[in-house]
Amino acid sequence: MNVNFSPVVNAYSSKSVRDRAARIKLACFDVDGTLTDGRLIFDDQGRELKAFHAHDGQGLVLLMRGGVEVALVTARVSKVVTRRAAELGIQRVHLGAKDKLATVREIAAEMGIGLDEVAFMGDDVPDLRAMREVGLSVAPADAHLWTLEATDWRTTAKAGRGAARELCDVILEAQGLVPQLLNGIVQADAPVDPNHVAPFVVSEEHNA
Repeated sequence: MNVNFSPVVNAYSSKSVRDRAARIKLACFDVDGTLTDGRLIFDDQGRELKAFHAHDGQGLVLLMRGGVEVALVTARVSKVVTRRAAELGIQRVHLGAKDKLATVREIAAEMGIGLDEVAFMGDDVPDLRAMREVGLSVAPADAHLWTLEATDWRTTAKAGRGAARELCDVILEAQGLVPQLLNGIVQADAPVDPNHVAPFVVSEEHNA
């Protein structure tokens, strides 16, 4: 027996955004200031700490289950990001990406898709070139104001606090994937892998 799930994203995204989201085959995410709250915390040994939100992680997993490719594109080199991506099952992890547009173009070419089928979520000026070129550009609620001119939509949630999940939800709903995915979870014998939804904080040696 199927369970009916009511749409929840129409309240915070426009029809134009949903139309763009319906075409997305690749969703790219910056990390610091997008999947995290942007703070860089170091202990007295120089080890870096990052915190990721469980809702965002679950959204990324659901996107991949729905057939949408996910990529992390960050200018920093971070063992924390590598570990978080492995936990979520994200295979496209691009660290040290100084030219994020070039990286996005490379991924799209590998997939055989156009940039109009790509979404990019970023929060500051290093993300602008990529955000200007893709089919759907999104920024967290607390992204820097200079990203506004390149942003199709700004989420209601802040970075590291559910902003990425809003984008995931919009894409899934725009492509009609929500009922199938959620009914599959509800009716499955096993629950969603808890390793994919747990909060995650880990330390690493500082990598400048």
